[in-house]
Amino acid sequence: MIRLRINSFQEFALRAACLGGLLLAATGCRSIGPATVPRDRSEYSTAIADSWKRQTLLNIVKMRYLDPPIFVDVGQIVAGYSLETSLSAGGSFAETTILGGDTATVGGAARFTDRPTITYVPLTGNNFIRGLLTPVPPQSVFFLIQSGYPADGVLLIAASSLNGLKNQEVSLGNVAPPAPAFLRVLELLRKIQLSGAVGLRVEMDVQKQETTILTFRRGTDLSPEIAEASREMRRLLGLDPEATEFKLVFAAAAASSTEIAVVTRSLIQLMQGLAIQVDVPAEHVTQGRAVPGWESASAMPDATRLIRIHSSKSKHQDAAVAIDYRGHSFWIDDRDLKSKRTFSFMMMMFALANTGQKENLPLITIPAQ
Repeated sequence: MIRLRINSFQEFALRAACLGGLLLAATGCRSIGPATVPRDRSEYSTAIADSWKRQTLLNIVKMRYLDPPIFVDVGQIVAGYSLETSLSAGGSFAETTILGGDTATVGGAARFTDRPTITYVPLTGNNFIRGLLTPVPPQSVFFLIQSGYPADGVLLIAASSLNGLKNQEVSLGNVAPPAPAFLRVLELLRKIQLSGAVGLRVEMDVQKQETTILTFRRGTDLSPEIAEASREMRRLLGLDPEATEFKLVFAAAAASSTEIAVVTRSLIQLMQGLAIQVDVPAEHVTQGRAVPGWESASAMPDATRLIRIHSSKSKHQDAAVAIDYRGHSFWIDDRDLKSKRTFSFMMMMFALANTGQKENLPLITIPAQ
């Protein structure tokens, strides 16, 4: 509150008008809603992404210790803003200067309130089964390859077998190496992918069901190297050497020479495969706190290691994502592109694994007053 001594009513009116204008200009004579959208959308998106990465890494580490994974989704975000302003003015005008002359009182107030409300939804029941225990559809895996993800990396993570050729079998406490023919198929498929000689097509049958067709180009437009790679891949998978189209199915073995049978993994299986590769403190394994992992699988080729998650007593200063668990810090080095790519792919699989009915996405509601 400001008390002023003035010489006339005109001076009081002028000063009150000036102060009122300054107050209105400071609080803004326009809606605050639009200005909050660019800031809040970016900050909430970053916060949700960071928490999602930390939650995923924590659950991967917990599985190495046989702790059950728990997922909590952000269900809704309601960010409510209010801005209130007020202006008051008053004055007294004496008849004589003996009483102190004319005086005026001008005051103003502003209040800004931010009350975000965030709800969390635990993943349980049917949502847990559908999201974590159901294998990822083979079509989704190959559409990732079609969109540019490396075929060898994607299938090494997401596929258990291709036409009966076994990938590495990973369970908590046990690691079995992949079949050499499986690794060779991945190498050849990646070479063919880089040449642009492989593609996908989705067809609708008479029962209105979608069928995914994997196509391989043949002919004189292919280089001798790619043509030879295609022939070798067909031989290893038992495919028709003359066919150019193959039906993609979820199965352990192909029913014909024009099918590619893929057994894909669920998110729980993917997480188990990554949990085995966590570098836990050696004493935690010897004491029976954590199951044996990658360090005990001497027959595993290092090229098939998907991720490296480090651990130490102190926090790492250059981590892409890090969490604290059992008195240790676990992290992925920000300079480890292979591990970051695998972890990013794991996050992508969460979106692909939900094969049930779509639910409402997290909602951000920002009322402005």
